[in-house]
Amino acid sequence: MALERSKKRKTLSKKMKFLFISVAILLLMLSAAGVYTNQLYQSAQDTVNTTMQEDLDRNGGSERRIHEVSLEDNDAASFLLLGTDGEGSHDRGRSDTIMVATMNPEEASLKMVNIPRDTRVEIPGRPGKDKINHAYAYGGSDLAMETTERFLDVPIDYVIRVNMDGFTSLVDAVGGVNVYNDFHFEQDHYEFHKGNIDLDGDQALAYTRMRKDDPQGDSGRNERQQQVVEGIIDEGASFQSVTRIEEIIDSLGDNIRTNLDFDMMNTLVFDYSHVREDIRSLSIEGSGRMIENIYYLDVPESERSRISDQLNDHLGL
Repeated sequence: MALERSKKRKTLSKKMKFLFISVAILLLMLSAAGVYTNQLYQSAQDTVNTTMQEDLDRNGGSERRIHEVSLEDNDAASFLLLGTDGEGSHDRGRSDTIMVATMNPEEASLKMVNIPRDTRVEIPGRPGKDKINHAYAYGGSDLAMETTERFLDVPIDYVIRVNMDGFTSLVDAVGGVNVYNDFHFEQDHYEFHKGNIDLDGDQALAYTRMRKDDPQGDSGRNERQQQVVEGIIDEGASFQSVTRIEEIIDSLGDNIRTNLDFDMMNTLVFDYSHVREDIRSLSIEGSGRMIENIYYLDVPESERSRISDQLNDHLGL
């Protein structure tokens, strides 16, 4: 049981880092930069507040909120992470990673749920039901947030959208990453042996794309994505990456979009970091079925309500 809890804790820790990739990497870069802080701080601030910013129709906040949430006041808040497959940060591919996290700084806790991309839901403005990962393709982050809110009946305050394909440039900017590969496989003309392996940007992309030959399917692919993200963070915090800090910041700006500004990110890192003391992962259970030769995951109303109640309770709603 202790080993099982330890493995679960490590998995949750990786999800936590994946959720805050835009925050963690930027601030680790700045910390590593030392004497370059003033110049790079301004560069990072400009990147976040201009290049990374995503204009949303809901800039006034979620309609499910009576009062607008304030990170400065240490309010409990919710976040939607979208890992997209577009060729660029502005392209509308589908969102293969859809994760909701709620933070309650007063309780020093974080809850998170990964929504399977095949989950069959109602997408506002679209006929019938469709896969939840199509919402982003139809209407960008706004529709993805609205669809997630409707499905879980939970307000979504902030979004962090990461273009996973674009992380080739970021991997190269930090000088490559080292990961532990659980089993031998081939993908996109690259061969990946079992054990510790070094990856450049193109290899890292191929490594994270493999799904069909993985016994864990999407879960295995998500785990490899998280491995690469951790590798980026580890390399980015090292002294060797300091001289490439501008390149790293530029790469982040090219591949991340969010409605968090730089001050909000600082507040999260310094005032919300203690939520890691209690991280709980919620799992959505459902049953798969084929409709017109397309696979969907049906989530029962009782299951949807169970997740919704826990997240709303965590937000104090």
